[in-house]
Amino acid sequence: MAGKSSSSLELFRVRHIPDSVESRPVSMVAAEPKSVNPAASKRYYFLLMAPAILVLAFISIYPFFWMIYMSLHEVDIGKAEWNNFANFTRLLDDTRFLSGWWLLFQYSLMCLTLQLIIGVFLAVALNGSRFEKVLVTTLLMPMMMAPLVAGMVWYFLYNGTFGWYHWLLQSVGILGPKSLLASSSTAMIGIVLVDVWQWTPLITLITLAGLKRVPQDQLEANMVDGASPLRNFLSVTLPNLYPVLLIAIMLRFMDNFRFIDSALVLTGGGPGNATKILPIYLFEVSFKFFKLGRGAAIALILLIVTIILGMLLVRIFDRQQPSKV
Repeated sequence: MAGKSSSSLELFRVRHIPDSVESRPVSMVAAEPKSVNPAASKRYYFLLMAPAILVLAFISIYPFFWMIYMSLHEVDIGKAEWNNFANFTRLLDDTRFLSGWWLLFQYSLMCLTLQLIIGVFLAVALNGSRFEKVLVTTLLMPMMMAPLVAGMVWYFLYNGTFGWYHWLLQSVGILGPKSLLASSSTAMIGIVLVDVWQWTPLITLITLAGLKRVPQDQLEANMVDGASPLRNFLSVTLPNLYPVLLIAIMLRFMDNFRFIDSALVLTGGGPGNATKILPIYLFEVSFKFFKLGRGAAIALILLIVTIILGMLLVRIFDRQQPSKV
């Protein structure tokens, strides 16, 4: 009986296989044949990019250092004399420089506020609509126009003699005989409206792309809990749009600090100094009065402030990103 029991145990004994044998992968892919041509080295790719790198360095890095050099010198035709940082110290007493900063921040704040409100409203209205593609294409048309041409178009629309917008505003009693650009109290509004008209479609397009990535399950769960559409937008949609809106704000903020085409055509900084934002003052100092050293100092300060504010916006954008575990 003992022999029978031992033989039956041998029949049902599980064979022990070491873990090293079970976990050893078996390659089912044939060995890759050796290439006829050897793999290119990193130096080869660098040599391919070298011409483009040299061109970009010449058109960006060289002017940057030349601007720094001019900002430290009194530049005249054929000569440049060291002036012991006088171009920077004189700006502290320049009232037009200080007022240019104030007008620039005022102009940028009004443009960004209106563009965000109108752009987000249009994006929400267009999202999922029947004629979304046609309407988006139509809205993008002002953005494709050159800022100089847009300024000329609105200059004729604002004209006090034959401007259609001037006639409309005068008919409803908002304006008097003066043009919108002829009064120091309304000229800033005139150039802001041009910027809003041309660049709000960019905010709409960016926001519309952000609406496509809003989680639908969160929206549906919130609606099941009885949330109204407005509450749903504020608690679910808007938090998901924060990163997208910050990118849009950063792009438009940097553009407002450097684009002066339409403002130069519309008012040229006038009437008086009502719309002489800092970039327009920089243009006048550098290319109207040919004080290149002083203009270079203003441009360098403007560049540094733009970089600092851009870094702050990027830091805010990073805080909105989900933490990586």
